[in-house]
Amino acid sequence: MTVLDTAIDPRTPAYLASRSAMLERLTELETALEAARAGGGEKSVTRHHARGKLLPRERVEMLLDQDSPFLELSPVAAWGSEFPIGASVVTGIGVVEGVECVVIANDPTVEGGAVNPYTVEKIRRAARIASVNRLPLVNLVESTGAAAPAGPPPGGAIARDLSQLTADRVPTVCVVFGATTGDAAYLPALSDYTIMVRGHAKMLTIHPQPVRSATANGRPAPEVRSAPTVPAGVTGPADQLAEDERDGLRLARQCVRRFNWRKRGPAPRSFPPEPPKYDAEDLLAMAGADPSSTFEPREVLARILDGSDFDEFKPAQGTALVTGWGELHGYPVGVLANLGAPFSPADTQKAVHFIQLANATATTLLFVQYTGMPSAEQHEAADVRHGAPLVHAVAKSTVPHLTLMIGGTPAEEAGGIYGRAYEPRFLFSWPVGPAGDSVPRGKLPDDGIIDPRDTRTVLGLCLSAVHSATVEGAEHIGVFRP
Repeated sequence: MTVLDTAIDPRTPAYLASRSAMLERLTELETALEAARAGGGEKSVTRHHARGKLLPRERVEMLLDQDSPFLELSPVAAWGSEFPIGASVVTGIGVVEGVECVVIANDPTVEGGAVNPYTVEKIRRAARIASVNRLPLVNLVESTGAAAPAGPPPGGAIARDLSQLTADRVPTVCVVFGATTGDAAYLPALSDYTIMVRGHAKMLTIHPQPVRSATANGRPAPEVRSAPTVPAGVTGPADQLAEDERDGLRLARQCVRRFNWRKRGPAPRSFPPEPPKYDAEDLLAMAGADPSSTFEPREVLARILDGSDFDEFKPAQGTALVTGWGELHGYPVGVLANLGAPFSPADTQKAVHFIQLANATATTLLFVQYTGMPSAEQHEAADVRHGAPLVHAVAKSTVPHLTLMIGGTPAEEAGGIYGRAYEPRFLFSWPVGPAGDSVPRGKLPDDGIIDPRDTRTVLGLCLSAVHSATVEGAEHIGVFRP
């Protein structure tokens, strides 16, 4: 057992400056989160409640087990775009009847739950997470179709993703709360279990028809598009009819309870886990406002790993990468932390060897990425051929990958083995750059921008989720789920 010894002095000017910069960025992030939670605004929310209907996060809360956590995904999607923050949909992972599920909930207070390109991307990412991690999917649907001015988004891809879940034998549940048009109207038919709220759920699957009306002087008015009228109470095919929204959520929980669902991956090795020996509050100062600032990954690891216990692998080989073993919320992890400099051949060789060992022992890999500003000498010394073996190793790796973007470069600009191109199971970011300037703007390069103090909790929830699926190789090394 190697306990990290990284006590720092919180009174130094550098510590105080970095902490202050991070708090500014977090204030800006919280403002965006409040905008997303506000939905379509006070007027729309009041009108929605007056109809006896629940807001999307209220629906999610009633669906989940009481006092259980909800890991919301990309909550500030579309931040800085022409569309509302949050992309008119709530997605995340929560526990329903003891089963970890992916939940998708349209926000009908935002333009009637209209679907824009960010909505599609956010929903597809949630469906992908459900697929690769073998997590049942619960859709809470109420959507008016495509949003202007972007035009019809590629919504058919959502239907394809849902069909793939069914093909993979991952259960899907759909609760229809209100009028649902366009591609979203096909979701009930594509789900394994369909629940509709009596008197409110309506699916309009045909395109709006042109109609003409006469003006006062008898001349025809310009052609307008109008959706066909559907009588109140006509809900179409449903497995179950709910009397109201709360009853619909109760029936959804009932469906999940009967899944007979069990995790296939190994259980935590240590329970209860030992907390880190150092305060998570120090993480606020770990990624400075200056992209050229240095980064010490061991200080971060000491504040997120169980017992601050980290066994470093090949500490004397390479200067741009720290590798080693630890546990996080009881789950074994192999950590690769980039210090921000280009890799030398020694760094690459160490990384490749470490990834091979993690796959041989069915150990999840955690990539901690910090991209600084390499010097001109480092740029000249860097050789793309040195990275080729590492690219092959990451591409061929079959264990779950988690990525944490610490700072230096926003997630949307990060490439290589850490970015979305290599399809990590989850990718989360700390806010980076000066407040009001370089904070990631919700372009969905990651699964969420998080408060550094929440890192351990977020990664723990991710590790629990990925172990819902089989970890390749675990059955050969004596790892089993009791």
